[in-house]
Amino acid sequence: MKQLTVVSEDKVGLLSDITFILGKAKINIEALQVEVRGKTAIIHMTLKDVAKASRLLEQNGYKLLESEIILVSVKDEPAQTAEMTALLSKEKISITNAYVVASGDGMCTMALKVDKPSKAKKVLAAYIAEE
Repeated sequence: MKQLTVVSEDKVGLLSDITFILGKAKINIEALQVEVRGKTAIIHMTLKDVAKASRLLEQNGYKLLESEIILVSVKDEPAQTAEMTALLSKEKISITNAYVVASGDGMCTMALKVDKPSKAKKVLAAYIAEE
């Protein structure tokens, strides 16, 4: 699955502008993470149509990064994330970004960006969620 990241100067209304552009084009955001570092806003999104979203946002002057993420599901219980991430650590796979996409029915689905996605998919085969 692909993650689209917008890197922009932080300003009031930035997220509103981006979501307006996507909404007008009927592109639904499935997961969203926003952080501000100093004067820079970093917005991570998963969407159904990454190519169309990229085109529209670039046409509107936004700088974008596209990266592969892995969706994993763990039981929504103490230490489950620790067990799953320990498998990555044991194989020297670094997590560079992670966020919860959904939770409910006793499960938690997370998006993981890692430095070795192919290897991580093999290591986490039992945890891979349907995209």
